[in-house]
Amino acid sequence: MNLKRHHVLYALLAVSLIIALIIVLTPPAPHVSYTASQQPEQASGTPIQATSTPEPIQFEVVTTAAAQERGLGGRASIPENYGMLFVFPEDENVGFWMKDMLVPIDIIWLSDTGAILGIEDSLSPSTYPQAYYPPQPVKYVLETKAGEARRQGWAIGSMVPLPAPYGLHSGS
Repeated sequence: MNLKRHHVLYALLAVSLIIALIIVLTPPAPHVSYTASQQPEQASGTPIQATSTPEPIQFEVVTTAAAQERGLGGRASIPENYGMLFVFPEDENVGFWMKDMLVPIDIIWLSDTGAILGIEDSLSPSTYPQAYYPPQPVKYVLETKAGEARRQGWAIGSMVPLPAPYGLHSGS
């Protein structure tokens, strides 16, 4: 009986050692932020970091209609160096409004290469139900904290390095 116990203990020890090795040797799951040259987000809404602007920007990418409709609505604050990137299947003349917004934001209209086509600066929640439209159809729209575009030094024609796989522009 004692020999059986030792075999069971050795078997449990071996299994534990194998599990520990698997845990140690398995690469960690992706974190919530990536540099623009790393892997894309795994799910809509996962932040991705781009590092070639004056200050790094954390992108929260939204691709679903529900997430895009909600946008930054309902958030009591928006951090600096943060933006919600709306990704559309093709260039669209999509309107944005301030429904359920609690704080002012910038809306930045971007080309498919990340070039800024237009900026709506410091839009107040009180402008709802007015809708804002890009100067031409766009594939990407970036919502940020009010004044972020100015703080980053962005203007029409500036390049915003989009996170992979969306960015064709590397930020250089």
